[in-house]
Amino acid sequence: MNVAIISDTHLPRGRRGLPDSCVERLRTADLVLHTGDVATADILAGLEALGPPVLAVHGNVDDAELRGRLPAERIVDAGGASIAMVHDAGRAAGRLDRLRARFPGADAVVFGHSHIPLHEIAPDGLQIFNPGSPTDRRRQPRHTMGLARVEHGRLTFALQTLD
Repeated sequence: MNVAIISDTHLPRGRRGLPDSCVERLRTADLVLHTGDVATADILAGLEALGPPVLAVHGNVDDAELRGRLPAERIVDAGGASIAMVHDAGRAAGRLDRLRARFPGADAVVFGHSHIPLHEIAPDGLQIFNPGSPTDRRRQPRHTMGLARVEHGRLTFALQTLD
């Protein structure tokens, strides 16, 4: 199973949109996870129209409609792997331990908010992954997104830089 992971799209904003290379990866995924700050229900509908199922959590800039429609956190079964989703994973100090306590049965936690790509693996195997942002790189050198491959319940994450 191929999972595309995006966060912090913050659309619509001016003429900015998802890069074509991001859209192509979303279209060819088996599942799309959005870890919040979609912004509006229209943007979420546009993502859903790409084809694969889209599962999302709400972020701090999402409008009232999305905040009412999307959970603050969720756990997804992706090909036998348990992936927890949350927008803001909190400060870096102690993050792995906090997320393990918050999602004790998860194989991985994906999150956003900071726009800073991150992949860490705890000694017990828990993986945490932030895909950055495909549209709002802030202080990062490139726009990014994530891909995950699930084989026999095992997850492999890869950060993708976008054109």
